[in-house]
Amino acid sequence: MKIAIPSEYGHVNQHFGMSKEFTIVELDGDKIVSQKIVSADNLQHNHSGLAGLMKDEAVNAVIVGGIGAHALSALEESGLNVVSGGSGKISDVVARFARGELTGRPQGCNHHHGDDHHHEGGCHHN
Repeated sequence: MKIAIPSEYGHVNQHFGMSKEFTIVELDGDKIVSQKIVSADNLQHNHSGLAGLMKDEAVNAVIVGGIGAHALSALEESGLNVVSGGSGKISDVVARFARGELTGRPQGCNHHHGDDHHHEGGCHHN
């Protein structure tokens, strides 16, 4: 199984749509088989582009901390399993996922953020 995690400095980037890189981890059971970082430098807030990147990398699941409703829809429409609860160091998040501790589906916020992308209210992707 391959999972993708929006990453920044070895930690989960809490704003999926603003991630400039993703850590792609291949798991065999609970063992890491491979790990690499892929650039998403030109794909911020390009929901279909980010979903395409995940598909190009043969990702099965995406672990997020926070994600907007449009990005969540794009990933799910591409057949990707989106899992919430990602926070902290990438290695810790992968271990928690492998143990089955991250299973929830995220709730994307559905209000418009405008061009400056400031997040309010119930959004958890700041």
